[in-house]
Order: sequence, then C-alpha cells, then structure tokens
Amino acid sequence: MEDGEFDRALVAAAFRLAAERGWPRVSVAEAARRADLRLDRARARFPAKQMVLLRFGRIADQAALALATSEGAHRDRLFDMLMRRIDVLQAHREGMLALLKGLPADPCTAAMLAAASVRSMGWMLEGAGISATGLPGRLRAKGLLAVWLATVHAWREDASQDLSATMAALDKALSRAERVAGWLTGRRSAPAADPSPAEPPPADPPPGEPAPEPPPLPE
Repeated sequence: MEDGEFDRALVAAAFRLAAERGWPRVSVAEAARRADLRLDRARARFPAKQMVLLRFGRIADQAALALATSEGAHRDRLFDMLMRRIDVLQAHREGMLALLKGLPADPCTAAMLAAASVRSMGWMLEGAGISATGLPGRLRAKGLLAVWLATVHAWREDASQDLSATMAALDKALSRAERVAGWLTGRRSAPAADPSPAEPPPADPPPGEPAPEPPPLPE
C-alpha cells in the first residue's frame, strides 16, 4: 500500500470514529485497527492525532488543485477550487461535523487548524493565479480564509444533496470579497467619486461698487 493510500485509509477511519464517539475520543491506534493498518506504520506517519487533521487538509488541497486551470476569471477559479475542498469535507460529513462541534473546547487544535487553513488559502490563491507571497499575499490569504469559513458555516447547515445553499454562500462571500479593497486580485478598489464641489463664494465687487446686500433673514 502506497503512502497516499495508507494515509487516506487512516484519515477515513479516524473520521468514522469521530462520527461515532466525538473527536476527543479518537486515537490514531484505534483508527489504524479499524482500517486494518499496521500500527508501526501508523505511528511513523501520524505521531500525534493532530497530524491526521493536517494530512486531511493537504488531501483537500490536493483535490482542489488537481484541476486548477488558468482559464476564466480569478473569482471563478477560486469558486471551483473551494467547492472541490467542500466535496472532500462532504465525503466525511458526519466526522467533520463532530470535529467542528468539539473545536470550541479544544483551543490548541483550533489554533493549529487556523494556521494550517491560512496556508491552504495561500495555495488556493496561487492555484487561481493570484500571488500569495509577502505581506499583501498573506493578507489576501486571510481574506480568503474568511470566505472559506463563511462557506463551511453554510455547509454545516446544508442538508441538500446538491449543496445549493453552500454554493450560494460561497458565491456571496466571494462577491463581497471582490468589493473589499480589491484583495481578490491585488488591485486597489476604485476610489469613491468626489462629492460635488461646494458652490464657490461670491467674488468681491469691483472697486468703487457697493457690496451686494445679504438676503433678508426670515421673519
């Protein structure tokens, strides 16, 4: 069994356990037993349970990037890639929901996943042809992370077969991102039109002519 196949089998088993008993009670050893995998190899490849989640994130990234294209608008490319990531989550839906439910009580794992997700969003940007390097790129990655989190939130509540509500949420979040400072493509948003200039004050009268009287005050 190749490493990739081994990892996918163990990750799938871990999420099945999470669906049954909650993520806190999942162990790498038990997941390996469930999938009939060698414990020594599981120990070598997943020295800690958190490694299962990191590997899962890379699997999702690979699925998203496998069909990356240079055709179409940046927004459309991102939409397709992020939906392919959602498809990976959907394949392990019950286990993922159990994980997300337990994250508020596990701040260390939540922080680890947040950092990993920023890296993943950088890959999504690069896959769409948008630079994710330097400080501007990191800001774009964090902006795309907000889009991703909004999409995952919708996915948690979406019981439809075609994930129509999830797609609508992603489309809305990307549209909103396009309007915020142009971060999606690295361009600045167009400045707002200047307000109409105030009416200039009346010119001083020519020398020798009396100044015009002010309008009468209302009674």
